[in-house]
Amino acid sequence: MTPDAWFGVTPEPVASQIARDLTSIISTSKTTVIDLFAGVGANAISLALATAEDGSTPRWEKVIAIELDAPTLACAQHNASLHGVADNIIWVLGDNFKYLDTLLNSPEKLEDDLRVDVESTALFASPPWGGPGYSTDDIFDLSTMEPYNLDKLHGAYRSMDHALYLPRTSDLRQIAKLVPDGTKIDVVQYCVEGASKAMVAYLPAARDEDEDTNMDS
Repeated sequence: MTPDAWFGVTPEPVASQIARDLTSIISTSKTTVIDLFAGVGANAISLALATAEDGSTPRWEKVIAIELDAPTLACAQHNASLHGVADNIIWVLGDNFKYLDTLLNSPEKLEDDLRVDVESTALFASPPWGGPGYSTDDIFDLSTMEPYNLDKLHGAYRSMDHALYLPRTSDLRQIAKLVPDGTKIDVVQYCVEGASKAMVAYLPAARDEDEDTNMDS
């Protein structure tokens, strides 16, 4: 495992619980899930292992894992093989922002197994948490997160239901501004041995009228 990948890995109990929560929070009409920052595979593996309510049927018909760094992706594939799900995940070495831009604007340029139906797809993003203060501030300003801040992430992912894995002290007011007034969303704190490790904001896809409202505000 690469040093950077080790630092950023999602603890297995957290990855497993997130996979269960995605199953219950995200509509069953969503049958494809894309792990946009696969890292060493903890989340993609848990998603591939997730089952529907009957406990045996796979929750997701298709799991795609995207990772920009080749050695890290190789670690993810090895880890998935240890869990018996390497062949149940479509692995992509590349930039998730470029992939989504192509999916939305030029899907014919993608291989067949990467051309997915946007309406039936959900996204999971566990981005790097670089930037000042994420581990020390009482309330972390998500506009300072590096190399991708909250606006960058949500702007790229807003066309689909998406879950953002964020620092535990993230500013909830900034997250609330991403959805229309009156819309309730799930924001879950994930703990290991009583200590919070991260939060995940589960955000619905933006509707056309939502985009118009945000442009006017």
